[in-house]
Amino acid sequence: MISFIVHGGAWDIPDDLVEAHRNGVRKALAIGWKILSEGGSAVDAVEKAVNYMEDDPTFDAGRGSFVNAVGEIELDASIMNGTTFRAGAIAAVQNIRYPISLARIIMDKSEHILLAGMGAVRFGREHGILQCKNDELLVGRELERWRQLQSKQKFSTKDAFRKKTPHDTVGAVALDKNGVVVSGTSTGGTPNKYPGRVGDSPLIGCGTYADSSIGGASCTGWGEAIIKVVLAKTVIDMLEHNGGDAVIGAQQSIQRLEKKAEGFGGVIVLNNKGIPAIAYNTPRMARAYRTSEMNSDDVEV
Repeated sequence: MISFIVHGGAWDIPDDLVEAHRNGVRKALAIGWKILSEGGSAVDAVEKAVNYMEDDPTFDAGRGSFVNAVGEIELDASIMNGTTFRAGAIAAVQNIRYPISLARIIMDKSEHILLAGMGAVRFGREHGILQCKNDELLVGRELERWRQLQSKQKFSTKDAFRKKTPHDTVGAVALDKNGVVVSGTSTGGTPNKYPGRVGDSPLIGCGTYADSSIGGASCTGWGEAIIKVVLAKTVIDMLEHNGGDAVIGAQQSIQRLEKKAEGFGGVIVLNNKGIPAIAYNTPRMARAYRTSEMNSDDVEV
């Protein structure tokens, strides 16, 4: 069975933004599903689907990302192949239009896993990924949000998930015809974050993890709490110990996030048979999935 699942963030998505989120994850799913259904690889499906969401300003990844405390955009992303156990990640990178593609280049071409800042940009340039202008990533909505936040005395990363403050990290997990599971995650982080802040998304085992013999996961939410419980790897460990039940594994992992670290967010999961699962403890989570046993997509916000 081939299977594909994507997410576009877990938070209190307002009613007037639901349709944009639904359309975004639906289109991303269609891109990845086309690749898989035509015999393509899980890594291509994940990269191209995430590229679409990085280009959609609805989400907090690539174009439309949040602005940090000094008015800059810093991007994080990671991708992992669950068969080869190779992974690539970038952290606190500026002026890159498609962060997940740079993470993949690191996975494919480097002996390292995580490159940060200008080192990651330099590696990308050496392999044909050019920088873009900041204006290509900045949208007026986020500039205005940044200006409003400057008037507040204190704004913590945890505040980014209270009420209707967005957090639209994106991610995908794929199982291809060869049984390869790949997971990927991309984000612009949290609004008004301190320069250089790195969340869970580029950390293998925290925001992203894949093991083709068990399954794969991509997370979204309050990064500091997700890091504390190593959420993505926790999900996969739970699947390994419960016989591969993705639904229970996802639910128990989010329960642990809340109990151990007072965290909130969501996770998408595929087990090694391609069975999808979603769990979150926020009011809403944008997600979509399809398997070869389904006649149509399942899209929910």
